[in-house]
Amino acid sequence: MLGAHASEAQSVSPSTVVATPSLPVEVTPEARWKSDLAAFAAADEAQIPGADGVLFVGSSSIRLWSSLAQDFRQLPLVINRGFGGSTMRDCSLLAQNLVVRYKPRQVFVYAGDNDLAQGRKPMQVLASFETFVDTVRAALPHVRIGYISIKPSPARELLMPQIRETNQLMAAYIKRLPNSDYIDIFTPMVDAAGRPRHELFRADNLHLNQDGYGLWRSIISSYLMKSETPRPSDVAAAPR
Repeated sequence: MLGAHASEAQSVSPSTVVATPSLPVEVTPEARWKSDLAAFAAADEAQIPGADGVLFVGSSSIRLWSSLAQDFRQLPLVINRGFGGSTMRDCSLLAQNLVVRYKPRQVFVYAGDNDLAQGRKPMQVLASFETFVDTVRAALPHVRIGYISIKPSPARELLMPQIRETNQLMAAYIKRLPNSDYIDIFTPMVDAAGRPRHELFRADNLHLNQDGYGLWRSIISSYLMKSETPRPSDVAAAPR
């Protein structure tokens, strides 16, 4: 009988063991972008940028803009904090590290492209941008924020409806947001048929070439003058 009970126990035991499924561990933006953040920290350690500069932040379209400082050489200080592959959500969660700590006078943001490619909805991209604005303005209430619209990449032409919707949402939100600009680079980057202009892109049909950046520079330059509007503290200090 003892042997029978032992055999029964052995046959029942496996079915009574319930495996607990492991939950996926979400990688934080700090961990995901560890090398990029470390590179920024190293650059700051070598020479921390001064305050009141013009800061560009966002995904690879910003990171790969190697001539950024030269293109806007009329400015005393230009800071590039682009990190390739990043999303608007990443920018919002890392806003303290990437924006606030530099105390810029003006911020230009390009992000949202990768969010849509990863399956996020236009309203989610807008929500992330709103978080970005809230975080930056909580610390820097007078900073001017410019949102560079999502570009129409040939490689992501299937996303054009979502890109258009996101840009429309951003434009409507920024219209109600004080001291801000919606910078439309989408419209001049499509042809008469509303399709992406291939001549503005590299061979990968995703990233800008020299002509593409030249177009961006010409458009964004017209928004730099608005960053010179005096802050309340400047007005108070002005001679009467």
